[in-house]
Amino acid sequence: MLKRKKLRHNEYYDMQSHFDSLYAQSANGQNFYDLLDFMQSDENIRLAYCNIKRNTGSKTAGYDGLTIEDLKKLSVSEVVSKIQQMFEHYRLQAVRRVFIPKANGKTRPLGIPTIWDRLFQQCILQVLEPIYEARFYKHSYGFRQKRNTHHAKARFETLINRACLYHCVDVDIKGFFDNVDHAKLLKQMWSLGIRDKALLSIISRFLKAEILGEGFPKKGTPQGGILSLLLSNIVLNELDWWVSHQ
Repeated sequence: MLKRKKLRHNEYYDMQSHFDSLYAQSANGQNFYDLLDFMQSDENIRLAYCNIKRNTGSKTAGYDGLTIEDLKKLSVSEVVSKIQQMFEHYRLQAVRRVFIPKANGKTRPLGIPTIWDRLFQQCILQVLEPIYEARFYKHSYGFRQKRNTHHAKARFETLINRACLYHCVDVDIKGFFDNVDHAKLLKQMWSLGIRDKALLSIISRFLKAEILGEGFPKKGTPQGGILSLLLSNIVLNELDWWVSHQ
């Protein structure tokens, strides 16, 4: 249902054809140099605002105490104008640290950006996703568009029934999100077709945003950010392709 709603929203704001075009261009090996104009377009921002409003996390406040309810007090045109100004002169906003309990008694650290930064990141995510989806390994299922655990399970069953493969290796990367190398991530983004230096500069600043009480991180990407899951898949893409060729 959520995926159908997302598609309807894309079509309502006349964006789906643009995303399909980005996917096709990326699949053909094209590089991308001027994405910021598209990201700050009126239609893309309106779509991002629509997507953020239906996200339950939008009710969680960042360090400034604002939530989606505060943005709703503004007109849509005011929200669009504010985001466009952020693209022109992006300034780092601090991230609020929250610790979520895990089943094993430990905690998972989350970094909660301000609601404005989340909306800003959503504008970037919508454009980057189709570009990278075209280049990710086809049997990678974590945090991917139109993919879930059911697709992964179906792949397992296919390998068991058709290829007679009966062993599964379970691997966990300890503290993965907290140890992502910023320079390597940016190089991977570049190698996968993103050649927009202004955009990469914004991503770099996002990675280095101050975490309240902890200072400015030298590595890692904060769980809780809109872009974090996509960035993690970019980092893991090389591993996915390497494993597939073994």
